[in-house]
Amino acid sequence: MAFKDITLQGSQVRLEPLNKTHLPGLSSAIKDGQLHKLMVTNVPHPDDLQHFLNQAQTEHSNNQSLVFCSIDQLTKKIIGSSRFMHTDWSHRRTEIGFTFIAKSKQRTAVNTEAKLLMLEHAFETLNMNRVAFRTDHLNQRSQNAILRLGAKKEGTLRNHMVMADGRIRDTVVFSILNSEWPGIKSYLIEKLNQ
Repeated sequence: MAFKDITLQGSQVRLEPLNKTHLPGLSSAIKDGQLHKLMVTNVPHPDDLQHFLNQAQTEHSNNQSLVFCSIDQLTKKIIGSSRFMHTDWSHRRTEIGFTFIAKSKQRTAVNTEAKLLMLEHAFETLNMNRVAFRTDHLNQRSQNAILRLGAKKEGTLRNHMVMADGRIRDTVVFSILNSEWPGIKSYLIEKLNQ
């Protein structure tokens, strides 16, 4: 198995494999809310996006990740990024993470639809057994968003990461299993149609 460059498209959002042409728009999305300054996330500084792209391409060439640029279908503006990461093909598991969305688009349908598209791809195309999500224990908004997707909280990895400011982060882990996917898919579709 391997990640192929694929565009995932819904009615609200389109997820395109990240490339150099996306960087100016991604910079604007990060500046919308100064996302790189938030303590509880790892969002690249707008000036460091070439490094962000280089790292994404290296991980993709090693078949570990696939990084998407999120594009609003209505405005055609770049609004953020998300990725498959920490993928273990032999155990058929991956993680969805490193997600950030322009502040003006947070708490809209775009994140729900983006996760639906990615989960659908993970379970139905890549045949994954498990998709995980991780977030900072201080990031209650992110934890709530993951729970709203139907993921189950598994626990906390204590002293798991050193953040850019030197703070030692505890990481909360969530997951969705392939056996849970049909019900969660129906739930997310119904949620988007409300």
